[in-house]
Amino acid sequence: MDVSPLNQNIDTLFSNTTYYIDFYQRQYKWDSVPVIRLLDDVFYKFTEEHKRFAQSSISSDQIITKYSWYYMNTYVTNLDEESNRLYIVDGQQRLTTLTLILIKLYHQADSFQSDLKDWIADKIVGRSGYKKTFWLNHEIHEPTLKALFDGAEDIPTDTGITASNLDKNYAVISKRLDNELKDKNIFERFVFYFMYRLVIINLKVEQTDVPMVFEVINDRGVRLKPYEILKGKLLGQIDKEELNTLNFNELWDSRVNAINANNPDQIDNFFIYLLKAKFANTIGESRKFDKEYHRALFAETNLNLDHNPNNVKKFLQNDFSYYTDLFIKLQGYSATYNKDFRYTYYNSLTDRGQQFLLILSACRVHDNQEQEKIKAVSYQIDRLFCLLQLQRAYDSNKFNEMMYKISERIREKDVSEIKNVFNSSLIEILQDKYSNSDLCSTFSYGYFKETGIDLDKRFKRYFFARIEEFIADNTKMDMRHNLYNLVVNTGSTNGFHIEHILAENEENYALFENDEERFRSERNRLGGLLLLKGKDNISSNNETYSDKLISYANTLYWNETLRADSYKSHLDFTNWINASKLNFRPMDKFGPDELEERQKLLFEIVKCIWNS
Repeated sequence: MDVSPLNQNIDTLFSNTTYYIDFYQRQYKWDSVPVIRLLDDVFYKFTEEHKRFAQSSISSDQIITKYSWYYMNTYVTNLDEESNRLYIVDGQQRLTTLTLILIKLYHQADSFQSDLKDWIADKIVGRSGYKKTFWLNHEIHEPTLKALFDGAEDIPTDTGITASNLDKNYAVISKRLDNELKDKNIFERFVFYFMYRLVIINLKVEQTDVPMVFEVINDRGVRLKPYEILKGKLLGQIDKEELNTLNFNELWDSRVNAINANNPDQIDNFFIYLLKAKFANTIGESRKFDKEYHRALFAETNLNLDHNPNNVKKFLQNDFSYYTDLFIKLQGYSATYNKDFRYTYYNSLTDRGQQFLLILSACRVHDNQEQEKIKAVSYQIDRLFCLLQLQRAYDSNKFNEMMYKISERIREKDVSEIKNVFNSSLIEILQDKYSNSDLCSTFSYGYFKETGIDLDKRFKRYFFARIEEFIADNTKMDMRHNLYNLVVNTGSTNGFHIEHILAENEENYALFENDEERFRSERNRLGGLLLLKGKDNISSNNETYSDKLISYANTLYWNETLRADSYKSHLDFTNWINASKLNFRPMDKFGPDELEERQKLLFEIVKCIWNS
């Protein structure tokens, strides 16, 4: 590797060279924190030196030679021989901030009527050939820089995050310099200090594998995200003319921005899910794609993307393009209820992020069964998770291990194979849990009978929310509360909480022969539970069953099926009961027999919902 260091001050840095921002460079992402830190460092050194020579009558341009140097680290460039353009490989965050400082100094020179104005302007804008351009060439964001330079009132920021941060950070810089440089004398001394005594080291990298250098450089300090390094390692292999004509940079940025719209880490999650989906068959194998997937993508896959621009182009046009589209769809279905893809939304309510892994695994590039696979996989994940929970066989570690076995079995297979894979996986876990190699049923009342107290609270809310939806759908009634509120909201006023039908009181103890241990065990079964809104739950806490029945009115449909008036003049409800043969009935008393009856009713409903 041939690296040539060169010491420069700001005067020589921005004098006759246009610096271009390469495709693998991240956008200008500095916020006010690093900007203020840079200003603090610069002004600390300047103030120290200025105090030493404040009373000197020597002119500012001469006295400045007595000031100490201030070193500002390095920036790295690479000359593209075909275009004869000098690209910044590392350091554009700092150089961009220095340009903003120069723009503010330019406006201050105008205010102070300083003779330094034209000199400062020459450090911001110069000529590259016959064109007048900014020395730091943010090509697509030039309208923003121009507006700042011209002192415009309205600064355009519609070209993206770089433009937005240019505008915000200029405001931070402007305020600080106005506070620090309040008269012409101190202003001009600072300008000379800034131009001549701030030293930055340029490292010129004369080699073709610049993305590798970019990655190594950014292993120190504030590290780039893996996807930012990956962008450089991929796009850096492609001829720049093809990058422009085939819009690879636009393709990359548009997909990254869409995936990151609500969470800046989601694009890294996308790549992790994709690589695990396609190349990991066990949890052990999956771990190599966790933190440094941008390296594993080259070393641990068969994509052959290292020093292979043709494969990179195919990957971007096919795999990357298709799977980012698919991931964006899944993000949307997970965030907002869509009846056709409702199980992706259900899985988000129970935090089943594994659906991204398995759907990406099941779908091949440009899959004509994509919609059917999304529906099948998301339904089966919900079914597997719920039936394991309801049979007290869920173990998070074993569940995650099974996800990779399933991923291997359904990877790019026909949609018709998905159901059998999940069924066999469910039975495999149940057999292991209950040491029953002859078990062949996916749902058994013997394993469901005692289910209740040992379930996670959020899952119990989810379970009763699905019961509520099931009743509403089959009786042609609207949900009184949406699923999100039923499952996620837990506040004391608007949140939903688990209600015990049997309160702890002498009357209910007697129903269980005053056996408190049996009473507490029984009342925690699902048949003895329901959901109530916060205040309703508190107010009914220790009531007798007859009083509780009153409080269940106008709450949730499942609660109201205990009340006689819910069956009067509700033809859709009674017709459905008759057609479905489900044993709904009002209960004017509630003891062990009624609780068992409700548990069995829930068992039958579960079989309807999850097609057991």
